[in-house]
Amino acid sequence: MRTAYKCRAYPTPEQAGVLNRTFGCVRVVWNRTLAWRHARYRTERAKTGFTQANAYLTAMKATDELAWLNEVSSVPLQQAIRHQQAAFTNYFTGRARYPRYKSRTGRQSAEYTRSGFRYRDGRLFLAKTDAPLAFTWSWPDVDPASIDPTTVTVSRDPCG
Repeated sequence: MRTAYKCRAYPTPEQAGVLNRTFGCVRVVWNRTLAWRHARYRTERAKTGFTQANAYLTAMKATDELAWLNEVSSVPLQQAIRHQQAAFTNYFTGRARYPRYKSRTGRQSAEYTRSGFRYRDGRLFLAKTDAPLAFTWSWPDVDPASIDPTTVTVSRDPCG
């Protein structure tokens, strides 16, 4: 059984800067990959799988124009590609609408898998950050040191 816990985080200014860059990079990767998939289908009538989209992400990071994508952890960027692949799968099976572009003013999020964070003794360290991310724990019956998370999603709503 999967259990989700929602906590409020209090990042330091340095961590907030890293998270802001990560949110922006995830949005850029999503939007550019979506545009590339759409253009590829329009011109070549070719469907794009996860491996091709992941190779496109690697090619994007290698260009001089988007070299700043290397400043953030690659885990949330790859997760954005995975989420987009799931969105297309849901679209083609009739369960969802066509994936839309992400807005700068909407809810921002970045998902870290096990290789993108460390959680030990109730302290959370995200990739490319030095200090633990401070958060408040709201469940008195659950000891935060006893849980073993598989993913961590950091999000920011439009009001900050």
